Amino acid sequence: MFTGIVEERGTVSRLDPAGKLVINAERVLEGTGPGDSISVSGVCLTVVELSGRGFTVDVMPETLRRSTLGSLSSGSTVNLERAMSAQGRFGGHLVNGHVDGIGVVGAVSEEENAVLISIDVPGELSRYMVPKGSVCVDGVSLTIVETAGGRLKVSVIPHTLDETTLREARPGTRVNVEVDILGKYVEAFLSRESGSASSIEQALSRGGYIEPGEPM
Repeated sequence: MFTGIVEERGTVSRLDPAGKLVINAERVLEGTGPGDSISVSGVCLTVVELSGRGFTVDVMPETLRRSTLGSLSSGSTVNLERAMSAQGRFGGHLVNGHVDGIGVVGAVSEEENAVLISIDVPGELSRYMVPKGSVCVDGVSLTIVETAGGRLKVSVIPHTLDETTLREARPGTRVNVEVDILGKYVEAFLSRESGSASSIEQALSRGGYIEPGEPM
């Protein structure tokens, strides 16, 4: 379990055909051993080997297909976060490290001291997006500013830009997206109760989060 608060940016040393991904890092090595989990740009991976300069993880073909990790190469930067400890703080939100889909940055613009990033997400994920709700983008916990159809918009403060790979986001950049797990649980429970996945829209409408009939 993670929180979406990135600890550092790592640099890819290599990704070989056998799925061995080697990442140079510093901070996330502290207290880490083989078998521990590290979020790599939003993907939960298991450490299989440590060195003085970084760590190695195995990336299965399914993960390479379902995330942006398959496009990594030597020199690529990635967001890193160790699994949360029992003594840690929830500075972000509950993040599993299980990518739900790949989004594509549509636009990047400045707004005073922040940067607005618009991201097109797969249609099946848009129903989990609500204004002021949480979303994890490349391992970064962000608050959704607004949604429209299959596009969401997030506002990123300078500190987050400085500490994560989001500072490299440009139109066309592909990013890993994980929706709020709480939304998926709510949908599952309501669907079992009524036999219809549309119950989540009805519940949000009753709570005043969306207008009746408003597409999510």
